[in-house]
Amino acid sequence: MTVQAAVVINPSKVLDLEERRRELCGALADAGWPEPIWLETTPEDPGCGMAREAAAAGAEVVLVCGGDGTVMAVAGELAGTDVAVALIPSGTGNLLATNLGIPLDVAEAVAVAITGERRRIDVGEVEGCGVFTVMAGMGFDAAMVGETPDSAKARFGWAAYVATGLRNLTRHRASVRIRLDGGAWMHRKASTVLVANVGRLQGGLPLLPDAEPDDGSLDVAVLTPRHLADWVRLAAGVVLRRGPDTHGLETFRARSVEVHAARDEPRELDGDVIAPARRLAARVRPGALVVCVPES
Repeated sequence: MTVQAAVVINPSKVLDLEERRRELCGALADAGWPEPIWLETTPEDPGCGMAREAAAAGAEVVLVCGGDGTVMAVAGELAGTDVAVALIPSGTGNLLATNLGIPLDVAEAVAVAITGERRRIDVGEVEGCGVFTVMAGMGFDAAMVGETPDSAKARFGWAAYVATGLRNLTRHRASVRIRLDGGAWMHRKASTVLVANVGRLQGGLPLLPDAEPDDGSLDVAVLTPRHLADWVRLAAGVVLRRGPDTHGLETFRARSVEVHAARDEPRELDGDVIAPARRLAARVRPGALVVCVPES
């Protein structure tokens, strides 16, 4: 079957761009696919314009070679279309790929694009900020992401967040109001609030083990530890998959989520920092994105 493909690649996430190009194009050629449309992101455009160009050129599959930020940019443009996204993990994050069982090996990931299944998944949308495929966060997690140097992430991967996270464990704790699906407000003193489309964090930690990317809802994690000992107990509960019984963690599920803080708080979408604000409002867009996944 002849399939028109495009490659949207973040050059900063690839050690040898020409070698990666030969690898990707060679694999597609071996499968009988024509030469793909080759589009490189820039510091000014993380992938939005490239995704639009690919769709306008008639691409049926867009291979995204980059981290979660690149995936988020492409997904924001292709959500609501029939163009499939194939994840070719690169960079630090790759959380969507991990949660969908996409291999981290480039050749194996390309094989999924060629022979895998097409699965419609949900995306989340944050008011005034765009879509996310993994999760949006307010509080500790956004501060940790924002304060971790890019050089450390490039060198150490997800482990680079550990040192920054330890510095911020007890610094970010705010009074917040949370409303699910337009219901009554809940009041909490929280370190962070995560609104997630999938459940695994960096290092494979199953924060929300029951979260599914195609269930038409978003999963909400409210982290409320007060002291270092509380964080240790919370981490142990997550690792041991204690679910709702995990100390310092409340979980909910909803189609829309509003979070209001007493002051401006750090915020992030799929590991990319966005402007601090007192409000985070998210809703689910069910089945909006087609993704290539391994055969079941």
